[in-house]
Amino acid sequence: MHATIDDESDLSIRTMRSSVLHPDGGLTVEDRPVPTPGPGEVLIRVSAVGVCGSDTHYLRHGRIGTHVVETPLVLGHEASGTIVAVGGGVSRSRVGERVSIEPQTPDPASDESRRGLYNLCPHMRFYATPPVDGALCEFVTIGAAFAHSVPDRVSDEAAALCEPLSVAIAAIRKADVGMGDSVLIAGAGPIGLMCAQVARAAGATTIVVSEPDPDRREVARRFGATDVVSPGATVDPVGAFIDASGVEPAVIGAMSALRPAGRAVLVGMGTDTMALPVSLIQNREIVLTGVYRYANTWPTALSLITSGRVDLDSMVTGRFGLDDTRAALDADRIPGSIKAVVYPGMPRHPTSGTDRPTPTTDNT
Repeated sequence: MHATIDDESDLSIRTMRSSVLHPDGGLTVEDRPVPTPGPGEVLIRVSAVGVCGSDTHYLRHGRIGTHVVETPLVLGHEASGTIVAVGGGVSRSRVGERVSIEPQTPDPASDESRRGLYNLCPHMRFYATPPVDGALCEFVTIGAAFAHSVPDRVSDEAAALCEPLSVAIAAIRKADVGMGDSVLIAGAGPIGLMCAQVARAAGATTIVVSEPDPDRREVARRFGATDVVSPGATVDPVGAFIDASGVEPAVIGAMSALRPAGRAVLVGMGTDTMALPVSLIQNREIVLTGVYRYANTWPTALSLITSGRVDLDSMVTGRFGLDDTRAALDADRIPGSIKAVVYPGMPRHPTSGTDRPTPTTDNT
């Protein structure tokens, strides 16, 4: 380690607090060793961690597809922080830099990485994907190239939410949405709302969001939707469809709204298989594809945030300390909740000596 924690001012830190998910569904806060950055890596003091649907799925079901929680796991992959140490080959000038973390470590020698599709690398190590630990702890390491510098005007929360924003950017790119285009988005959860914002920033003039919850439909209007409908409603033909719901009826129903040669992009992960209208896809030559994470999106994400074209700060509706991780993971069940954020470094309570800040929620 070339530089030490807090600009070489604190050599005593050897352990950190971590929120740990166990195979039986239990959550504990434990002391773990502070990781040491290897060659080409940086050590980051974590500032903020967004809660993703995959985190809650691991908590409630113990698995996502073939990824199973078989050993204790630290959740969290939407993260920001400050570089406090660097490994070999990384300039010490980066110590003190605020960063947004791209939480993946691909094999640079894989065929996919060499083609620029590093998100599809078969040897990928991704935060909070068993058995790789995530960021619900005080310190993490990541390759220096995946720690993206953020300007002071970008909040810790927005820097953390560059990760889900990157999913939306990847989806809009796949859908080939541009100036004057029309798009239908199924689902007004965080990803759906971010897709609406990115579509607006890309120049789409018709952005229809389909969502069963009337309150969420109104929220979608605030975040870029030009129109909102209930699932199953008839809409004018659109050039692109993005599913951010993972619900089979939503996907099948939206296919009929696509114009010939339209593009359908599947983002939501609700089921492993679903029936598709094959004759419709063939007869209209619809292009059907999926999105698996992202690649080469962070510069775009940060540009959208700093330019004001995308608003992530307003999406944060709940703030929690590390000891309240379970409440943060269950915040999606609170009416009006959009995005919960955990702060691993929240100060200890002055009387109890433990990190138990009062959770805050904003359901307006």
